[in-house]
Amino acid sequence: MNTSKLPPIRFTIITGSERADGNTDQVAKHIETMLSEHGCETDVVYLRKHRIAPCGSCGDCNTREIVCCIDDDMPALVARLHQADAIVYAVPVHGYGMAHQMQIFIERAGVGYLRFKRPLANKVAGAVVTGRRYAHEAVFHQLISNILLNRMILVGSGYPVVLHGGSPGAGMTDVEGLVSVHSLIFRMIGMARLLRETSPDIRNRLLSLDVINERAA
Repeated sequence: MNTSKLPPIRFTIITGSERADGNTDQVAKHIETMLSEHGCETDVVYLRKHRIAPCGSCGDCNTREIVCCIDDDMPALVARLHQADAIVYAVPVHGYGMAHQMQIFIERAGVGYLRFKRPLANKVAGAVVTGRRYAHEAVFHQLISNILLNRMILVGSGYPVVLHGGSPGAGMTDVEGLVSVHSLIFRMIGMARLLRETSPDIRNRLLSLDVINERAA
């Protein structure tokens, strides 16, 4: 396949921190710089800047045939994900768990918009977690489970990609953590390019989605 005229690889970075310019934002900007140096386009989604309501009490997600009817920014955010070749989830640890904005986002996106056809399937995905000292891997594994649920292609660095540091800026001094970030992003770019250079026929044959949706199981 001639890839010389193909558009650049497009990444979306979703950041789930309420704190502007904190460790999560700083690592997102660091990743954006790395991607630019490799010729990729980047769309950064700051969840705190958007109106995202939590799941309500309707309880009809298992039977409804149309997407969620809550009127907020979720449809536009999901549309931005659709346009990406690769998605990075970046979130801080809060109270030994995932920061609430990301938690709300993955719940609403998952049951309200993505569960019908799994439109993020076969997009390349990775996760980065920031926090002071504890519960990084618990949050990391929750993000990984969400990535797998959406049939995405998970890429890693060999270790959970976590940055340790409490005060703003401290995470960017975690040398070992940054090595993992660099490895993750480099491998995600490589996987996205590999998929781009593979013919659609081969991709469709080898990455079939002919599986039972959890609604029908």
